[in-house]
Amino acid sequence: MKMIKSFMWSMLIMSLYLWGSSQAYDFYVGGRDGWVLNPSENFNHWAERNRFQINDTLIFKKGSNDSVLVVTKEGYNKCDTSSPLERIDGGDLKFKFDRSGPFFFISGDQCSCEKGQKLIVVVLALRHHAKRTPPAVSPSPPIATPPTGLTAPVPAPWTSLPPTSTNGGSNHGSAPAPSPSSSSLLALASHGYLLVLASAIVCLF
Repeated sequence: MKMIKSFMWSMLIMSLYLWGSSQAYDFYVGGRDGWVLNPSENFNHWAERNRFQINDTLIFKKGSNDSVLVVTKEGYNKCDTSSPLERIDGGDLKFKFDRSGPFFFISGDQCSCEKGQKLIVVVLALRHHAKRTPPAVSPSPPIATPPTGLTAPVPAPWTSLPPTSTNGGSNHGSAPAPSPSSSSLLALASHGYLLVLASAIVCLF
């Protein structure tokens, strides 16, 4: 009986570890503006509003044929595009965090970098006791309220629109709001498994 209890506890601890590490999110850099020159919100201000952890992914939605460079702190400060640690090319540029610590990103075009198209992201170490929250969405403009004594018009019934295509880099519309990646859906299933496993352990006592 003691061996069975020890085995069940080991399974529970391992499941908690896997469940905590599976909660990963996709972050669209710059929110709705994307990876562009002169965004409505400074890229580093956007990064400070979010919490990044290992296995999260940055998505750079760009409006031109640009690349993103992963550089050192010195390369970031000098906008040095000559010797990057990594170059990200393609349609929607993606970068997945594989460690904690600071990451430095700049535009592949030096002039764009010097105009502010660069980003610092600090990735936190995994902490299984803290519950993660989804990525922050860029703030929406305030909604004006009608003057006193006037009746607000009744809004028309809401109808859903078909999803827009995101094939390649041809989509020049606004970037979609950040959403949990598929691994967060697996986390929900893992959570149910943990409840069943914990109940089995309680029954053994």
